[in-house]
Amino acid sequence: MPKQILKNADEKIKIASTLASLEEVRIEFLGKQSALTLEMKKLGNLASETRKKVGEELNIVKQEIVKLIAEKQISLEEKELEQKLIEQKLDLTIPARTRRTGSIHPITQCMDELICVFAQFGFSLKTGPSIETDWYNFTALNIDEDHPARQMHDTFYLENGEVLRTHTSPIQIRTMQEVKPPHRFIAPGRTYRSDSDMTHTPMFHQIEGLAIDKDIHMGHLKYIISEFIRNYFESPSMEVRFRPSFFPFTEPSLEVDIRRNNTSSWLEVLGCGMVHPNVLKNVNIDPHEYQGFAFGLGVERFAMLKYGIKDLRQFYEGDLRWLKHYSFTSYDVPSLVGGLTR
Repeated sequence: MPKQILKNADEKIKIASTLASLEEVRIEFLGKQSALTLEMKKLGNLASETRKKVGEELNIVKQEIVKLIAEKQISLEEKELEQKLIEQKLDLTIPARTRRTGSIHPITQCMDELICVFAQFGFSLKTGPSIETDWYNFTALNIDEDHPARQMHDTFYLENGEVLRTHTSPIQIRTMQEVKPPHRFIAPGRTYRSDSDMTHTPMFHQIEGLAIDKDIHMGHLKYIISEFIRNYFESPSMEVRFRPSFFPFTEPSLEVDIRRNNTSSWLEVLGCGMVHPNVLKNVNIDPHEYQGFAFGLGVERFAMLKYGIKDLRQFYEGDLRWLKHYSFTSYDVPSLVGGLTR
């Protein structure tokens, strides 16, 4: 009887093709209801000598079945692993998925958008130093000696008498000195003023623009500003208003207001005007031959209006929650064709 059990078990173990079917064989021949277990239960009814002999035979059969099942299990596991490797093969020639890491700060995004808009009107980029002399920052721009902007409470003065530039207009002076007109460029960059509250920070960003040629007039200025604003806010029907104002370096000077979504209130967004003849004289350009316009805007101001940011100071607090909410991915590249923002 034990030999017959072993023979039957061996045959079924050999034909088992999966781990599941092998487990069924194990239960059939080694389980509580198996023939082998039932034979062992009968040992108590046998004589002492017969019990010992039959018991040894049954143990040998059990050990042999356990050995056969273990060997078959190893074989089936190797077979299943090979099959998985074939079915789930990793193709190393396929490029890895792109992982988007980092983000673009709203100020950087806004700056890129503004530059993109002005580029369509032919404005190039100019840069200059953050530390300027009094002449470049004030005098050359027709700012009087007693003008409030020169006071200590508005301007950061250095020990050698130089200043941290209060606007990017010195770049305009340097460019007009170095290159003969015509000119058409914008000057983006950091600027510094001694002020700090919800709408002012000691360091902020500006973009100032300049166009100088022989036939430029106020109509050109109003067209550029109106189209720039509507393009930036992506609102062709946005209302734009020009109001008389005063700046030492332009004459006449204008403040520009916008009104969105048919609201009753106007918002001031930038200043502009025709370049003052004295400024042209200071850089050896004949104001009777050349004229032009200039404008200046705060990048943070435009970012706040477009992205719905309420407090200027939040731009510089480094709050990761705020950055996660307002930042842009590196794939949000401004384009007039594809849209300035996502």
